[in-house]
Amino acid sequence: MTVTEIGSPRKRKEDQRLITGRSRYTDNMVLPGMLHLAAVRSPFAHARITGVDTSAAVAAPGVVTVLTGADVAETQGSLPNAWPITPDQVAPPHPAIAVDRVTFAGEIVAVVVARSRHEAQDAADLVDVDYDELPVVLDLEEAEKDDVLAHPDLGTNRSAFWVFDSAEAGTGGDVEDALAAAGADDQILLERTYYQQRLIPAFMEPRSTVVDPTADQITMWSSTQVPHILRLMLALTLGIPESKVRVIAPDVGGGFGGKLQVTPEEVITMLAARRTGKPCKFTETRSESLMAAHHGRGQVQRLALSARRDGTVTGLKVQLLADMGSYLGLVTSGVPILGAFMFPAIYKFPSYRFECTNLFTNKAWTDAYRGAGRPEATFAIERLMDDLAAELDMDPIELRRKNWIAHEEFPFTTVCGLEYDTGNYEAATARALELFGYDELRAEQRRRRDDGDPVQLGIGVSTFTEMCGLAPSRVLGSLDYGAGGWEYAQVRMLPTGNVEVVTGVSAHGQGHETAWSQIVADRLGVPFDDVQVLHGDTAIAQRGLDTYGSRSLAVGGMAVVAAADKVIAKARVIAAHMLEAADDDLEFTDGRFTVRGTDQGVALGDVALATFAAHDLPDGVEPSLDSDATFDPENFSFPHGTHLAAMEVDTETGQVTLRSYVCVDDVGTVINPLIVEGQIHGGLVQGIAQALFEEAVHDESGTLVTGSFVDYLVPSAADVPSFITDRTETASTTNVLGVKGVGEAGTIASTPAIVNGVIDAVRHLGVDDILMPCSPGRVWAALQGADKGRGAEAAVPTVNSPEVADRDIASTGAVQTGTDQGEQQ
Repeated sequence: MTVTEIGSPRKRKEDQRLITGRSRYTDNMVLPGMLHLAAVRSPFAHARITGVDTSAAVAAPGVVTVLTGADVAETQGSLPNAWPITPDQVAPPHPAIAVDRVTFAGEIVAVVVARSRHEAQDAADLVDVDYDELPVVLDLEEAEKDDVLAHPDLGTNRSAFWVFDSAEAGTGGDVEDALAAAGADDQILLERTYYQQRLIPAFMEPRSTVVDPTADQITMWSSTQVPHILRLMLALTLGIPESKVRVIAPDVGGGFGGKLQVTPEEVITMLAARRTGKPCKFTETRSESLMAAHHGRGQVQRLALSARRDGTVTGLKVQLLADMGSYLGLVTSGVPILGAFMFPAIYKFPSYRFECTNLFTNKAWTDAYRGAGRPEATFAIERLMDDLAAELDMDPIELRRKNWIAHEEFPFTTVCGLEYDTGNYEAATARALELFGYDELRAEQRRRRDDGDPVQLGIGVSTFTEMCGLAPSRVLGSLDYGAGGWEYAQVRMLPTGNVEVVTGVSAHGQGHETAWSQIVADRLGVPFDDVQVLHGDTAIAQRGLDTYGSRSLAVGGMAVVAAADKVIAKARVIAAHMLEAADDDLEFTDGRFTVRGTDQGVALGDVALATFAAHDLPDGVEPSLDSDATFDPENFSFPHGTHLAAMEVDTETGQVTLRSYVCVDDVGTVINPLIVEGQIHGGLVQGIAQALFEEAVHDESGTLVTGSFVDYLVPSAADVPSFITDRTETASTTNVLGVKGVGEAGTIASTPAIVNGVIDAVRHLGVDDILMPCSPGRVWAALQGADKGRGAEAAVPTVNSPEVADRDIASTGAVQTGTDQGEQQ
């Protein structure tokens, strides 16, 4: 009987070592003679460095050397930015160690190298740095004015200005015409400003790096998502031949985009190891991680939407201010551009214009964070659709139905020029409404309003799609990205019939070892346990573009499929020879070649052994079944779904309770439902956390005041309810398995669902906006200011303002959840 692995809820192979403590993280590495690094970081967000006295630190016990910016100025290069989104993009040099000026609080100004970690940390406290403090710019709307400059030598805070216009691109009409027509009696113009607060990728394992320079090839172990990209960028930045650098990503305790980077610490550890000739290790503290690892999000979103009074949308204009922070990281400048293609979402906008201004501020730089540009866009358009529904007194579901792409219209080319290959928004929404009990909850909401209940009920809606499986190389090239979007794999047949799979994607929690084993087991007809997956080491997986953007399965998995198919093609020739039959007469099923119409056959394992022995191979056939493949996708994949949240708001205290949450997602073919559920659950929690808990807050001098988990509120399992989840399935047509991405879906959809629910609970009281996170303090303030105008404007003037930090940070955690509600599937 055939056992089909694809679709089977296999427990993860990885979990055996992870849950028994046999995993090996970078900080577990101990090498002979290894030295330890500790960083001296600036307490100021903007200052000139007028002196660095390292004498006391150098004399401290165990210290080998102290490196300053001046010591490495000629060798450290500039950290890379791989995505110059415009030809005139402005970017300051990005040193690993600041030389003469610091531009954010937490920037490294010196590094102590010592024989133990504690000796290095003690000596770091002895480094005396003199600063001449400079004015700071922290707020995006202030940065836009250029009155105070994050980098005075640049003469502006503007890094780049990027535009997409549907009329100019030929993908739609002129949005200015649509907005101008909205003054007519049968049309409406809606203008809103939304804010995306800064978030911190609070991965479980802080960043850690070990470098061993003692062999001919320098080896770096790093807690990274991108070992191949890191290897290339280290070689380019430091002028080392790429062949002399090996990068290994061992077990990695989470990334969420936060480890998609070439970090100052990685460069510094490499410099220290080469200078001392000894292995060196740097492992950051949690406070360092929160303060100086790159942040995510950080946007001001100004939107204008035109629509007919029957609810049909006619135009969308987006003017975005995006916070780069103090420098450009690896893909910093391109993150908001990814969102440009997702603002129209699932809706048939006939005209669209997107303008993005990338601005520098004196804060840690931003870069990829789970979803990278797409959650920001989805939040804005889903908030806007709810606001439009309220303005027209329509049910938000009905408004969406009126405007979304119908299932029979696929494939559909959007106003952005993307071709959505498949989807069925109707089916996902219908199932979500059924599981949620939408009509019953609406009836309860009406009763509570009529009764004047102090605890009001709100229903949050989010219908979304995302572009993932990043990405066709030609598309990335058209967007000026510095690399392609292909992926590499190799399938190796061992003489025993066992299989080794080498993959260019590098897992940090996604379950690649399990899913890839399932794919290969089905493709080659071998037992699941006979497949070994190798990854994360550039000396083993010699090519690859690594893991981010929900690309692992839709791109990396397809490379595995292609390599496995090449193995079958090679084996077919040898099997035909063994069976004295023609190639075309063979069928391959369940790991066995058979001669069509007969019972003659040979197992793939027997072919592998015969190939290894090479005693009797066809003329001209080499003795190997091993096969390589590189897959470059022809399109993105477009998962979608409908998420619904029931929110209760105590109007007397501002307390918010998440009562129940339902999501129905369409991620195409599911390889392993357990892994998919895990990805959805984790994504939901991160998106809910943005809506209710998390925010990177700086005081007026630029110091991060949420620099520990006491103040930066990462939710635990007790802080969120169980989720009701389900799936519909429309297979992707752009890959042979029909799969779509899943890693970021939950994060993208959940944030607007939660905030829409909070607003829906209090909109009838005059509140139509509240800044995230929607803490009790902010909700209460919005309710008190409801008669003074839009709720958020009355409550909080701007994102990351001193008023927010002073007033609201202590109350952010007082959000309650109905953990006894719902059913976890």
